[in-house]
Amino acid sequence: MGAWQCLLREGEDSRGVAKMPSKPQVISLWGLVSQIPPEKLQRLYVDFPHRLRHLLGDWLENQPWEFLIGSDAFCCNMASTLLSAMVQHLQTSARKQGEGNAILQHISTLESIYQRDPLKLVATFRQILQGEKKAVMEQFRHLPMPFHWRQEELKFNTALQRLQHRLGETRLLREALQQGTEAGQVPLHNLIETPANGTGPSEALAKLLQETVGELEAAQALVLKRIQIWKRQQQLAGNGAPFDDSMTLLQERCESLVDIYFQLQQEVGAAGGELEPKTRAVLISRLDEVLRTLVISSFLVEKQPPQVLKTQTKFQAGVRFLLGLRFLGSSAKLPLVRADMVTEKQARELSMPQGSGTGAESTGEITNNTVPLEISVSGNSCSALFKNLLLKKIKRCERKGTESVTEEKCAVLFSTSFTLGPNKLPIQLQALSLPLVVIVHGNQDNNAKATILWDNAFSEMDRVPFVVAERVPWEKMCETLNLKFMAEVGTNQGLLPEHFLFLAQKIFNDNSLNIEAFQHRSVSWSQFNKEILLGRGFTFWQWFDGVLDLTKRCLKSYWSDQLIIGFISKQYVTSLLLNEPDGTFLLRFSDSEIGGITIAHVIRGQDGSPQIENIQPFSAKDLSIRSLGDRIRDLVQLKNLYPKKPKDEAFRSHYKHEQIGKDGRGYVPATIKMTVERDQPLPTPEPQMSTMVPTYDIGMAPDSMAMHVGPDMAPQVYPSLSHSIPSYPALPQEESVTVLPAFQEPHLQIPSNLRNMNQPFDQPHPHRGLLPCQPQEHAMSSPESLICPDVTMREESCLSQPVGGFSQVSWVGEDMFPPLLPPTEQDLTKLILEGQGESGGGSSGAQPLLQPASYGQSGISMSHLDLRANPSW
Repeated sequence: MGAWQCLLREGEDSRGVAKMPSKPQVISLWGLVSQIPPEKLQRLYVDFPHRLRHLLGDWLENQPWEFLIGSDAFCCNMASTLLSAMVQHLQTSARKQGEGNAILQHISTLESIYQRDPLKLVATFRQILQGEKKAVMEQFRHLPMPFHWRQEELKFNTALQRLQHRLGETRLLREALQQGTEAGQVPLHNLIETPANGTGPSEALAKLLQETVGELEAAQALVLKRIQIWKRQQQLAGNGAPFDDSMTLLQERCESLVDIYFQLQQEVGAAGGELEPKTRAVLISRLDEVLRTLVISSFLVEKQPPQVLKTQTKFQAGVRFLLGLRFLGSSAKLPLVRADMVTEKQARELSMPQGSGTGAESTGEITNNTVPLEISVSGNSCSALFKNLLLKKIKRCERKGTESVTEEKCAVLFSTSFTLGPNKLPIQLQALSLPLVVIVHGNQDNNAKATILWDNAFSEMDRVPFVVAERVPWEKMCETLNLKFMAEVGTNQGLLPEHFLFLAQKIFNDNSLNIEAFQHRSVSWSQFNKEILLGRGFTFWQWFDGVLDLTKRCLKSYWSDQLIIGFISKQYVTSLLLNEPDGTFLLRFSDSEIGGITIAHVIRGQDGSPQIENIQPFSAKDLSIRSLGDRIRDLVQLKNLYPKKPKDEAFRSHYKHEQIGKDGRGYVPATIKMTVERDQPLPTPEPQMSTMVPTYDIGMAPDSMAMHVGPDMAPQVYPSLSHSIPSYPALPQEESVTVLPAFQEPHLQIPSNLRNMNQPFDQPHPHRGLLPCQPQEHAMSSPESLICPDVTMREESCLSQPVGGFSQVSWVGEDMFPPLLPPTEQDLTKLILEGQGESGGGSSGAQPLLQPASYGQSGISMSHLDLRANPSW
């Protein structure tokens, strides 16, 4: 079956019976290990039987085996606890699965063996897990993302438990030093590891405190790393990535470290004369730095302001102080939080050590920009919500080179101050919002969205504000476009490799038929939204955003039902349809107009030879008058949706029920119908040109489209329109309606003397008068709300809706395309591994395996696909 057939018939089994959508499942490491042939894993289970390993399942990977390094008292205690938990889990699993007494006896034997040396069990399981990870990497090339998140959580929890154990050791040692070793007390050598060099108890206490403070600093680094990950996820959510905005976990971690800080501070103070003054001062300084860093890092922007911000428009934003309950819970008067607009230059100054603040220069005037922090005991939070912010005006900065106002990034700075502790230490809290673009007119919105999309997708952690790469790999761009499309449209059906081939040909102006030709290429910001596409009057992003807008408004259900191929050129349409029966058709997005969809169908010439016609694209305006499904029903020459599905079967659910007979007021209902009428016979087709020739729109003969309003009205023929369409007035039922005519886009044979000629985009064709197509700076539609008849619109943005999983679909063998992660997880995996002390580029899984999640499969990998050898084309 060809590629497009796979697209349009996915969701049916081999008998043509519709399949129920499967629920997303969380993939564990053991879930993947279970899919590997047993012979590849035989060497792993020498010290621990394979049968018992099956009984443990994914319990094994959820324990901190890899973080119990060493043989100190903490590791020994943890190993003994884990041994008991393992035995209990094995016995429970064996009884549930009906295992015999032999297995239970084997479990008891293992328990007696490992009780002598519990650390040996830790080493055995650590070795087994490392071998299983290696096998999964060899088999699937990625590790499951939940495994990485769970390992990060285990590492922090183990570090916190180690800190609490160290505090207990410190307290016992200090008390022993101060009270002396008395009869009946625990001997001192049982409390601590006696140094090999024979140093005394005082030196041992100082060393233990220094090590404990060092471990607190390491745990703090893990918390700061997790805060960075949360911020990055929040930024990617601006492009539609799934995001859990709960800050409960971050707050719990920050509060747990503050509790450790206070206990350690008490121990240092209680040690008194047991510590040298210099050692005591260093310890206090390190502890104070830990606290200061935690406090200033826990002030976060919880609700981001709009990243495309229009002046004179109200907006909301909010901040949260994760440690507010700890330090402000008993305050009689809570501090005010202030919101100010800052430029990119001022944001850079703030990011530097000892930043001097925003400076005297005012970037913009924001009203209602002060709000007090509020403590919610029931919500366990300390936050401030700005409900009525308004940017009255903006002061533009000097722009660099060809930079436009829609490329100028700024941010909102939230700041507050309070005094900390009995010493009244002044603390200044500041938090920058995500970069935003300020516009003064709606026609700037499209280009501003492009700036934000690029920045959200390709910015790096800990960057200098707001530096972002000028060039990015094409595959990363594919992931971003796929994520944006699914979130903006609100669909589970993402883009596929053949879609990305067409998009690559468009943005690179390269008609290569081999996906591998684009696999290692990079795309620049200029190619994305500065350079005008060849022969067009708009940029790549302006065209793509027009497709997004049209699909979201009028075509969401059609796309989700896999009725639209969409991203395909006229040349490929010809190769798909040329050998199909008369009346076969498909739907594709217009290549020459912003926000249009066209119907390509097969008709016969005078000599009976097939020819492909493309009806003039329908805009959102057109589809608000009569839906796409009803237009397809009107055209009797359309019979089968490619490849072989009868159109009524495919589109019946999208047809609007038409009333028969008089309505309640006694009126005969009026119906608008579409027809495509010929002004002249279809010419005999010329010999086919190579599909490598780029698309040209050079004066194509038009059809006309008559609209019938009621049985008594004569058809009317209307002139063609450019893609800049004025708003339609309200349409009374009993009046004639102006609509778009049909528009052929036949497969043209380009004369040799014209192939190298670039005809101006707005130059009228000599054979007939066309309205000039004006270059557009954006793809914004009319500010009026267009609601298509068969689409239920929601007021809230699609970005606020969770994106569900969708079934794995590909037009070629799915094993050829290992699924990639959405940018959220791909970008964060390396950071998580670094937090665990691993290299993102090593065998531990720099490219984790995608698993069914709420956002579905990206299906973007483009290796090994040569469309010249693919029979589906």
